[in-house]
Amino acid sequence: QVQLVESGGGLVQAGGSLRLSCAASGHTFMSYAMGWFRQAPGKEREFVAVINWTGGVTYYADSVKGRFTISRDIAKNTVYLQMNSLKPEDTAVYFCAAGSTRYAIPTMTSRDFGSWGQGTQVTVSS
Repeated sequence: QVQLVESGGGLVQAGGSLRLSCAASGHTFMSYAMGWFRQAPGKEREFVAVINWTGGVTYYADSVKGRFTISRDIAKNTVYLQMNSLKPEDTAVYFCAAGSTRYAIPTMTSRDFGSWGQGTQVTVSS
């Protein structure tokens, strides 16, 4: 099983940017698609973005499309989420997750992911 540790969260003003990182260890990084989810207070965890095992295929939630970019550095066993033009509604705890397979599809849910990080808080002030 892969272990995941997120970092890079914080407080930012609306319109600003943050880059989240997720370092993976404990298993072959390239065996998994990697995803980002988020959970705001009182809401269910929601899909944000996913990237396949090669980094060549990505999908995004409509709410972040055009503002967020997911990428992975295979040499560093790390996946990133670059977040630009942040909005107050992006405020949430962001979780990194390793998929059950190498492949990414547009309709992925939390049930498609088997390992999770502890989460990192992102707060966007208006």
